[in-house]
Amino acid sequence: MSERKPSPFKTLFETEVCTLIQAAEDVYQIRFKNRAANAYLVRGSSRTIMIDAGLSSNYPHLVKCLEHLDCPPEKIDMVVLSHEHLDHIGAAYHFHGRAFIAAHRLAANKIMLRDDFSMLRKMFNEPNVPINIDLWLEEGNLIDLGNFRLSVMYTPGHTSACITLFEPDKGLLFASDTLMPGGVMGGVFGSGSIADYIQSLERLKGLNSKILLSGHGRLSDTPQDDVRIAIQRSHGLLSDTAQLFDALDARANFEPIMQSVRDLNKLDDS
Repeated sequence: MSERKPSPFKTLFETEVCTLIQAAEDVYQIRFKNRAANAYLVRGSSRTIMIDAGLSSNYPHLVKCLEHLDCPPEKIDMVVLSHEHLDHIGAAYHFHGRAFIAAHRLAANKIMLRDDFSMLRKMFNEPNVPINIDLWLEEGNLIDLGNFRLSVMYTPGHTSACITLFEPDKGLLFASDTLMPGGVMGGVFGSGSIADYIQSLERLKGLNSKILLSGHGRLSDTPQDDVRIAIQRSHGLLSDTAQLFDALDARANFEPIMQSVRDLNKLDDS
């Protein structure tokens, strides 16, 4: 039995709700132990950003992790939201007036209009407070932090509004719920699409990524393996869905025949 190699990532601080982990130099994961999504802090030489913010109820614990790094919320210049789900964006309103808040334009529209169905408000029971989006992002935008240059990739599938941030020089892949360690998929919700998911994963496969920083779970130093497995699984899911729709179509075609039988029975009874 082969020994499991030690993790290259270092745990720095922990509360009952979250763990602060160093993913790379000046890059940190705040991993929540409940249903909240991970938050990431990237400290650049010219500005500092946070990617996703977790649930509002976790905000005090988020602050403790930030303060441990001597980076309280007022030192964060921008909060980038990966998509519209509240487990990722719920705490973002705490940064109003402190940092610019950015999201893909499709997510920004849903968030600004407070589209509770798309944001999964009932699932996460977050306070119904407005979250203002200052910057509406598009494919190809570049977030320049000085020593980090994060490219915005539009990667729909989980929802219609997902983005991935990629730092090519350091191989950092902030993939949110599009890709998780072990090739786990984040599911397809509402506006999402399995076909879009596959296309987005194929794009991620072509990147020279070295560290996967996903929306939930651990950090991964095997992103190429993760994306390969995720593509296989998504094709399997697409096949399963096709069979389901074939069955539904068959039932739809069968219904007129059954109605004719019922009509004939009525004639026999009259």
